[in-house]
Amino acid sequence: MSTDTTIVLASGNRGKLREIQAVLANQPYTLVPQSEYAVEDVEETGLSFVENALIKARHAAQVTGLPAMADDSGIEVDYLNGAPGIYSARYAGQPCDDRANNDKLLDALRGAPAEQRTARFQCVLVLLRHADDAMPLICTGTWDGRIVESASGDNGFGYDPLFYVPDHACTSAELSPDQKNRISHRGQALRKLSTDIKKFLAHL
Repeated sequence: MSTDTTIVLASGNRGKLREIQAVLANQPYTLVPQSEYAVEDVEETGLSFVENALIKARHAAQVTGLPAMADDSGIEVDYLNGAPGIYSARYAGQPCDDRANNDKLLDALRGAPAEQRTARFQCVLVLLRHADDAMPLICTGTWDGRIVESASGDNGFGYDPLFYVPDHACTSAELSPDQKNRISHRGQALRKLSTDIKKFLAHL
C-alpha cells in the first residue's frame, strides 16, 4: 500500500468521523469524508448492520472510484426485542435527530426496572478496495451496558447520554473521547481493522 492511499468514509456523521480519525490517525493513508467528493447519502435498505454498511461503502466506491469504508452501528435494547437496532439513527423519524431519538427511547422504556434495561451498542465496519470487491474486510465490535432513566453527560453523540457503562459507573457521554475510543463498539472494530488493513490494501 502506498503512503498516499485515499479512502473515502461513507458517512456524513461528524461524530463517527471524529472517532474513526482519532483511532486510525497513525495509519499510512488519508481518510476523507464522502462529502468532499459530493457523494450523497444512499438509502439504507438492508436488514442488518452488515448489509447497510456494504450498501454505503459500495455506493461511495462507485461514485468516487476509490477504496471506501463504511460504518453501520446502532443500539439494541433487550426490553424492546432489540429495537431500535438498524433503525437507531432514524428511530424518531427523518431527519435524524439525536434528542428526538433519545426522548423516544426513554418513553418506550418508561417504568421498566433497571434489570430489564440491558442494551448493547453494535458496530460493523466494512472496507472495500473497489466497488466490485467481492471479499470486503468486515470488522465488528459490541459494547454492553444498560439504558438509564434520564440523559447524563455532554460528550459523544447519538445515544451516548443514555448508555450506562457499568465498569466506569457513568454514561458513555460522561467518558472522555479517549476513554470511549478505548472501550466502545466502534473502537473495538477499528482496532481490528487497523491490524488487518495494510495487508488488505497491499494489492491496490
